Amino acid sequence: MSKNNLSIGIVGLPNVGKSTLFNALLQKQSALAANYPFATVEPNVGVVEVPDDRVKFLSNFAKKDFGKEPESVVSAVVKFVDIAGLVKGASQGEGLGNKFLSHIRQVDAILHVIRLFEDPNVARAGSTDPENDKNIVNTELILSDIDTIEKRLNKEERLVFNDAEIRKKVAIYKKLLDHLNLGMQVRHLELEEKEKEVVKELQLLTHKPVLYVFNVSENSFLEALNHKLSTEAAYICAKMESDLSELPKKDQIDYMRSIGISEPGLNIVIKKSYELLGLQSFFTYNAKEVHAWTIEQGTVAPQAAGKVHTDFERGFISALVISFDDLARVGGWKNARKEGLIRTEGRSYVMQEGDVVEFRFSV
Repeated sequence: MSKNNLSIGIVGLPNVGKSTLFNALLQKQSALAANYPFATVEPNVGVVEVPDDRVKFLSNFAKKDFGKEPESVVSAVVKFVDIAGLVKGASQGEGLGNKFLSHIRQVDAILHVIRLFEDPNVARAGSTDPENDKNIVNTELILSDIDTIEKRLNKEERLVFNDAEIRKKVAIYKKLLDHLNLGMQVRHLELEEKEKEVVKELQLLTHKPVLYVFNVSENSFLEALNHKLSTEAAYICAKMESDLSELPKKDQIDYMRSIGISEPGLNIVIKKSYELLGLQSFFTYNAKEVHAWTIEQGTVAPQAAGKVHTDFERGFISALVISFDDLARVGGWKNARKEGLIRTEGRSYVMQEGDVVEFRFSV
């Protein structure tokens, strides 16, 4: 799938706050958030801007360097998919079963929402406690992957004696099955390059990167923020974030200040989701536009140039590059050029997070 079309699926048991979180992410009530299982049947899809203060700074630098406000400002984005709630037995067709699992198969990463709030007015629908809820979803994904591999194994074992390549694949399938049967996810299995290719073909659910989002009550939110989290976890109060997203900007700032936070919890979720997909940003700015461009980590300069315009990649000569931090320190491109901070990079240059770039190319 193209890196321009990568998406994150929001999953979890029914009534854990998936659609409420989705609505807050989009800052509008686009998904039905209701107190009963399977309020979401077909996935809701939304594109969300990645919060990034660097874009605002670059707008100010553009005004200073070019004498006027840029005509447009374009932020990086992430696509979120709100998927129906999963129940125990989904891998055998319970609830929305196979439909639910097929929707997960189509996304590139998983945002797994886990209920950590108490509310007698919101039915639990299979939810008991965070650890058990997490295990129910993970178990169903594991069982689905086991089924996928066993079907492929049954098909290809019949040909194993006639084809050396198939013999290698069968050995990999068995290695994956052994791991899954221990209750382990494929993303935690160390794989060689050939094995990674086979896993990619299988589109295994447990190979997708995961961000666990614990949905807490308003009273517990501040306490939860003080916990040290792994890169795979975040805390959020979906209801509070949904209410906050409906306020005017100034009221949002006043409310956050009153409860002692500097940015919405949603911002953390969006940024972590962007990183989860293996993405990073580089920037261009001129008199007309400030633009945050999305690329895969490890992208070289000509490929990055192609994001701006296909002609830039085709006729790539060089890239004039400075890190955003260095640019911010001196206050803009003109000052950076005077101080000799702008580097000239060639075709093999690997783009770094936060690079500010001007591409040179021939037509």
